[in-house]
Amino acid sequence: MPPVVHSFDPPERFVAGTVGPPGQRTFFLQARAGARVTSVALEKQQVSVLAERIDELLDDVMRSAEVDSTIPAVAPVDLEDSNPLEQPIEEEFRAGTMTLSWDTSDERIVVEVFPFTEEAVASPDQPEEEVEEPEPEEVLLVRLPAALARAFSKRAQTVVSAGRPPCPFCGGPVDPSGHLCPRANGFRRTSE
Repeated sequence: MPPVVHSFDPPERFVAGTVGPPGQRTFFLQARAGARVTSVALEKQQVSVLAERIDELLDDVMRSAEVDSTIPAVAPVDLEDSNPLEQPIEEEFRAGTMTLSWDTSDERIVVEVFPFTEEAVASPDQPEEEVEEPEPEEVLLVRLPAALARAFSKRAQTVVSAGRPPCPFCGGPVDPSGHLCPRANGFRRTSE
C-alpha cells in the first residue's frame, strides 16, 4: 500500500511550536494550506538540527553561482510568524528520519519527515549495508520558497531557545526550583 503523503507545495504556514511549560514541552512541526492542517510531533534536538541545516543549505545555495534568484540572508520581517500553533493539535505521527534538499527546478527547499519506527533503528555494531529502511505509512512533504524557509528557521531557533535557561556551570537545564549541578559537588543551583 502506498504511503499517505501530507503534501504542502508551498504551505500557507509552516512552523515549529510547542505545547506545555518549559521542561515538559512537546515540540511540533505544523503545516497548513487552507483548512488542511498537519501536525507532527518531534524532539527538541530534531527541531534545532532542522533549523540549522536549513540555514546551512540556503547559505550554500547563496554562494552557488548556479542559482539566479535571490536567496535572503536573513528571515524577511514580513514573513515572521509568532502566532501559536493551530488548534486543535492532532498529531499525525512522531517524526523519525527527516530529509532536506534543494530543488533547483523551482528553487525550493524540500523537507520530508518520516514517522519513527523501531524497525528503522540500527544498532551501532550493525553494518550500514544490512540496515533496511521499512516503507513508511505516512510522510510529511513540504516545499518551501527560500524566504519562507528562512522564516521557519528563525522561528524554530527561537522556540528551541525559549525553554529552561542553561546552568552556567554544567550547561544542563535549570528548573525554577534549581537543579543538582554536578559541578557544584551536590549543592543545588538556582536560575537566579
